[in-house]
Amino acid sequence: MSVERMADVAHELGIGVDEDFPECQNGKEKADAITAEIKDIFKYKEKQSENIENYKSNLKMKKEELRQKQNSYAMSDGMKRFITAISSPERERGYFLKWMRMNLDDLSRVKLSGLRAISKEKSKDSENKNEIKEIDQQLSNSSLGVEHFFREMGQIYEASLSLPESNPSRQQLQHLPKLCAQLLLDGFPLELVDGDASNIPLRWVSDVLYQLNDLVSPKNKIVVVTVLGVQSTGKSTLLNTMFGVQFAVSSGRCTRGAFMLLIKVNEDFRNVLNCDFMVIIDTEGLKSPDLAQLDNSHEHDNELATLVVGLSDVTIINISMENSTEMKDILQIVVHAFLRMTEVGKKPRCQFVHQNVSDVSAHGKNLRDRKLLLEQLNEMTQAAAKMEKKEKNKKFTDVMEYDLDTGNCYIPGLWNGNPPMAPVNAGYSEAVYEFKKNIIQLLGKCGSTSNNILEFREWITSLWNAVKHENFIFSF
Repeated sequence: MSVERMADVAHELGIGVDEDFPECQNGKEKADAITAEIKDIFKYKEKQSENIENYKSNLKMKKEELRQKQNSYAMSDGMKRFITAISSPERERGYFLKWMRMNLDDLSRVKLSGLRAISKEKSKDSENKNEIKEIDQQLSNSSLGVEHFFREMGQIYEASLSLPESNPSRQQLQHLPKLCAQLLLDGFPLELVDGDASNIPLRWVSDVLYQLNDLVSPKNKIVVVTVLGVQSTGKSTLLNTMFGVQFAVSSGRCTRGAFMLLIKVNEDFRNVLNCDFMVIIDTEGLKSPDLAQLDNSHEHDNELATLVVGLSDVTIINISMENSTEMKDILQIVVHAFLRMTEVGKKPRCQFVHQNVSDVSAHGKNLRDRKLLLEQLNEMTQAAAKMEKKEKNKKFTDVMEYDLDTGNCYIPGLWNGNPPMAPVNAGYSEAVYEFKKNIIQLLGKCGSTSNNILEFREWITSLWNAVKHENFIFSF
């Protein structure tokens, strides 16, 4: 029996039920109206984003033609309903987005589990390489989340900007960035990097941040924390546990790109952290084996690593004990990126998190491992400095602030035994709590270098342009 149908039993037992509230019912109706039309996720996505695939074209003429073409299409019913629904009052909007996420997850789960079963069957035979690749592509295309609707909304907004200012269609869409800024303040994530196209919709993100600055000024000082790591190493779970947020968590889920979330800092805590808000950036898992077969995902990984590390005040580098060698490849890219950062006077702080460590006294016993890691990082820095003709950077710590004693944290596995029936390991939360205290101390030492929202907005633009036009990150 579904939980939904247990509502009557809950009433008898005196348990409050969300569905009793009109806001919840309205939010559910609006979410159902959109998701009821989705029969085939892949076709739906294709239909929704028709004629938008070439928006990255760098030929101005072509881009203008595309924008004109985009504007000639009427907005789809799904998007009209979506925009209307997120324009409703705050509480109802929250319910709507919750229902929307649950409905879409249900749709994806049915589709994805079928595809995974076929993939498992096919992968038993090494002859089926092409078929497996096709199924991987379908898996990638069959993930549909609320972020796709927001991405489409950003596209519609950017396309409308090519219309004359007096055009009613353009005027009708002018409120979208403010809506999205309000959602950021309410605690919903904003997609910073569109993972499918490896692109930041700069104008959309810029306008949302501009509106956000308007909403919170003059209290607009921020610090940025980013997590980076190989796929399925528990990055999102770590952030969710540390900050009480809700980044999408699922083993091997096809989420791509990077998402930012805003956390308001309490009045009494502002002096400690020296800021009004914390920006948390969660990235997709790097070195994804599925994506590696589909495209040049190593280039995409390099771009993403360079970008998010460049944006952050503190970068958490998440290493799972099972695949620390893959992380070293990424560190090589990061070191290269940092060498470039030193030119603009930015020296980010770095924290390593070693996940799934079973030994309680890991910190004491692993000093040798930490020294070895630092030696490898130093070697990488020297090699990168040679390539960049910046021979004065001899050590990793010349490029990045890292402390051998306090820069590492060892976290035991999340579960005691095997899920789904396994209890959560209390040691996990305790270790994460200690780590959080460490991060807060670090951020407190950042001094007044923390940007405000407008500086962060500028920084995203200039860094993204640099990443797009540089090929240094592809030379490994």
